[in-house]
Amino acid sequence: MQQFLGSVLEKAMRAWSWILVILLTVLIKFSSLYPGFIERYYSNGVYPVISKTQRFLFGWIPFSVGDLIYGFFILVILVKTCQLVRVVFKKKFKRQYFLSGLKQIIFFFLLVYVFFYLFWGLNYSRIGIAQQLDLKMKTYTVGELDTLVRVLEERLNRDAALVDGQQRDSFYKKRNLFRESDEAYRLGARRYSFLKYHPRSIKPSIFSYAGNILGFQGYYNPFSGEGQVNTTIPVFMQPYVACHEIGHQVGYGKENEANFAGFLACRLHPSPVFRYSVYFDMYNYSITELFRADSVKAKIYLDSLHPQVKKDYQEMRRFFRKYKNPIEPVIMWFYDKYLEANNQPAGKRTYNQVVAFLIAYQKKFGNESL
Repeated sequence: MQQFLGSVLEKAMRAWSWILVILLTVLIKFSSLYPGFIERYYSNGVYPVISKTQRFLFGWIPFSVGDLIYGFFILVILVKTCQLVRVVFKKKFKRQYFLSGLKQIIFFFLLVYVFFYLFWGLNYSRIGIAQQLDLKMKTYTVGELDTLVRVLEERLNRDAALVDGQQRDSFYKKRNLFRESDEAYRLGARRYSFLKYHPRSIKPSIFSYAGNILGFQGYYNPFSGEGQVNTTIPVFMQPYVACHEIGHQVGYGKENEANFAGFLACRLHPSPVFRYSVYFDMYNYSITELFRADSVKAKIYLDSLHPQVKKDYQEMRRFFRKYKNPIEPVIMWFYDKYLEANNQPAGKRTYNQVVAFLIAYQKKFGNESL
């Protein structure tokens, strides 16, 4: 395998290949400085064709092709690392070996960069969903946040009373979870055409248990166009996670926008399980922001939650405590820097910024829109 990979890289690393990859890298970086251009020609032009093609190719396969790709590259990295250690141990680490390896690494990462941004990553630089809905994104007040929390809590408590154990347990079957996630976007697209999603390509992550250690609930693979869900997290969280990942698939790179796209789709679903999942997540983001601004008010709201919601909060906390480990903070630090490097200066707090979208949406369309 080492000889095969080395041969492939050597053939790929011709002079013209370097010129092409470097040129594409520069063009990608330059075009990302113009959100209007990206919105019109990429997010609403080239990207839908790319994403639909990927989903047609891989969506019908029952397992995650993207996870296999990731697994392959992890294996390659481990093999190369072992090879390097062996060379160093045998004192054969020479200048020529170092330069050859460095060239391969640089070329590989430039290639990954180009494919990542061409296949999906340029969506980080689009104008986005606020313009599509003509939302006035402004700094919100504590009063506006308080009103949002009140309305979301009403919705959350309402759906908590409607959900029974049998309905919830039905989503342990992943075909039900993914079919209904697809249905959420089908219904959402009737009102918002930019949520159109076909064909479906949302799957369980092969690395779900590793995800509990590393701290992820789902992710999107831009190389295969698949959305992956960590299906070991509490079942009441899974519908919204699936819809969040589909939000990435339909072209929203930023986490706050993928959150909001998932909200717009899930809230229209006839299943109280799906509505409960989205309101649980939106309420969690909103009450967290209110707690930062006014902890007394936040505690009053938390005390008035439906017993089922309180029970689910306890289950969620137990789940995260169970997998708490020293590796996760390190991974989350790198992830935070990744988000900052991709037009999300708030890092991980970008997820919470869905609150600003909810308030702007509420102010434009009224409380009933939530």
